[in-house]
Amino acid sequence: MDLPPGAAQLSANPLEQGPLTAYRALVADGRLVADPSQRMAAERLQDLWVKLRGYDPPLKLAAGQGLFSRLLRRRPADWADEARPNGLYLVGEVGRGKSMLMDLFFAAADVGRKRRIHFHHFMQDAHKRIHAWRQANPGADDPIPPLADAFAAEAALLCFDEFQVNDIADAMILGRLFEALFARGVVVVATSNTTPNELFAGQPGRDAFLPFIALIQRHLDVLVLEAGRDFRRARLRGMVTWHTPVGGRAERALDDAFAQLTGNTPAREGRLRVSGRNFVVPQAAEGVARFEFDMLCGTALGAGDYLALATHFHSLVLDGIPRLSPDNYDVARRFIVLIDALYDHRVKLVASADAMPDQLYQRGEGAKAFERTASRLEEMQSQEYLALPHLT
Repeated sequence: MDLPPGAAQLSANPLEQGPLTAYRALVADGRLVADPSQRMAAERLQDLWVKLRGYDPPLKLAAGQGLFSRLLRRRPADWADEARPNGLYLVGEVGRGKSMLMDLFFAAADVGRKRRIHFHHFMQDAHKRIHAWRQANPGADDPIPPLADAFAAEAALLCFDEFQVNDIADAMILGRLFEALFARGVVVVATSNTTPNELFAGQPGRDAFLPFIALIQRHLDVLVLEAGRDFRRARLRGMVTWHTPVGGRAERALDDAFAQLTGNTPAREGRLRVSGRNFVVPQAAEGVARFEFDMLCGTALGAGDYLALATHFHSLVLDGIPRLSPDNYDVARRFIVLIDALYDHRVKLVASADAMPDQLYQRGEGAKAFERTASRLEEMQSQEYLALPHLT
């Protein structure tokens, strides 16, 4: 979970009294700096925590099936809206502490069935289950009710980190899936950098997506964390972001940087949808991606892949940038495109390299063109650049 350093050592008492008490304890212990907007969010989460104590919407077993099948396919009883409290949608800029607050709430929540998951991973899971259901039920045409049954049986409280919709395949199923989840009594808490009204903005087919936005606004209270101190950018202050030469010392420095930027959250593989295919991110956590240089620039990736990376992640940790020349110009060209995408979206780069930026590409055709990239790499190490907000 994205708790502040040391938060795991909180005594049981603060969490037992809810997220607001836990937040105040972290401030009192000096592990967090008091922030009015965060305190307001903690108060709203505390109110929801009270309403959800012991929350367990009833599920009834489907009739006419064997015991084993019935246990796997439980169906919910009708669940009146008034019996299910509204969830909460926390929105704000990167680094405002949204994930940390939601994690305090999730840890404290007295709900027997609960699940905390990155929204992108949830949608990957949904698509995988839909595919499996269709293979197991040839000729059947509606996987949404059994999918909602399965999710509701697993969790009466769903906490989503980094709620964002960029994929048309996700947009096509979200309305009916969430309507079915709410009908089954599921309560949703989400963090996002995007207000509900801006979800899927500018995308083809957005008109068909508008009922989902209305559904979210009906079942989740929206709370905006006003601009203030960016705690992720604070972690970058004073950090060395360019390590040379490549080797064990540089690798350890990048390990430390990744841990610091993610608040020690364990990394997982991530996937971005680019032009209908999966772009694999080998390590990802809390808005930070990590790649080996060869995987990112030594394979047939293009501007669309780098744009997706730059808009989805506020920081990139990049291992092993080699010296570049006409001998590996295709690699150098991809690296130039990558840096342009990162720079344009103010992504923070922590890297290890065989040389300083102005010495990476010193000879031959293309060296002159690389001077602009080297200049950008130098600027990206400055405290002024590191203080800029990420542009999605």
